[in-house]
Amino acid sequence: MTWTIATLTAEPGAKTSGTVTVDLGTTTADVPLILIHGSRPGPTVVITGGVHGGEFAGISAAAQLAARLQPDDVLGRIAICPVSNPPAAYGGRLNVSPLDGVNINRVFPGDPAGGPTERMAAWLFEHLIPGADAYADLHSGGIDQTLLDFVGYRLTGDAVLDAKSRAMAHAVGYEYVVFGRSADGGNSHAAANRLGIPAVLIETGQRGDRDPATVRTLLDALHRLLQHLGALDDPAPAPAATPSPEWEWTGFVDSPATGLWYPDAATGDEVTEGQTIGRIIDPLGGEHKVTATATGTILYGMNGLTVVPGTELAAIAVLA
Repeated sequence: MTWTIATLTAEPGAKTSGTVTVDLGTTTADVPLILIHGSRPGPTVVITGGVHGGEFAGISAAAQLAARLQPDDVLGRIAICPVSNPPAAYGGRLNVSPLDGVNINRVFPGDPAGGPTERMAAWLFEHLIPGADAYADLHSGGIDQTLLDFVGYRLTGDAVLDAKSRAMAHAVGYEYVVFGRSADGGNSHAAANRLGIPAVLIETGQRGDRDPATVRTLLDALHRLLQHLGALDDPAPAPAATPSPEWEWTGFVDSPATGLWYPDAATGDEVTEGQTIGRIIDPLGGEHKVTATATGTILYGMNGLTVVPGTELAAIAVLA
């Protein structure tokens, strides 16, 4: 049966690639998309990179995976979108789009009548994500973030769906597997869960890393995941013999002011609730002390100097 996503089609045993033009209201975006339609039955898997600008490992790994996979390698269908938010990836290179200052990974599933970023999110959730049997969204520490590689998934209260997402997370093979206790919010994998789709967030690399070794780490992880899902029939690097312990998000620290950020605690550090983890200095004088909102380990943090109110400075998790 012919597989169609937006203006692209792929017959069984075929691979199709092209650019899809997305109407963002005030402008358009050209989104690259690759469809690999295996000649044998299997799941439909969707992989996205480039949801955020400046997160280069995911973009590079998605593009390389798309170039390497051929229909004879695939059981079922794999859709790969290496640059899912072109305005941010090409224009801003930050988490927010230069078109409207919106972080797309806070507004999924979007709004087709909203602003440019909401429309971009809505297009992805209208054309690309529905119909998937599994979804993986590739992220990393951007050009201004430090990060420990981790896989995230959400609990929904649906035991079958949660088990599938959890199994996907562990199949990736990273040391840190982190869960959230609800599928609320505008993150891509949470919004996919609300459609009943098992989904994970894979974070690899930091500070805009695009080193080949970092990309290889992610490619190996994707190979393990695709084999776990039954989408590949060739050997994959074996995951760790001992299952990774699970972590739970316990707190997020946002900037209370505009200024210059000087952290006192680094990614990987253990902190306690109320502990000072940094200072925001007003260039004209004045200081804001920033404290941890929870006890746990900092899994990612802000490396950039300049921050504004709401900038995420640290994310804290604890062993579950």
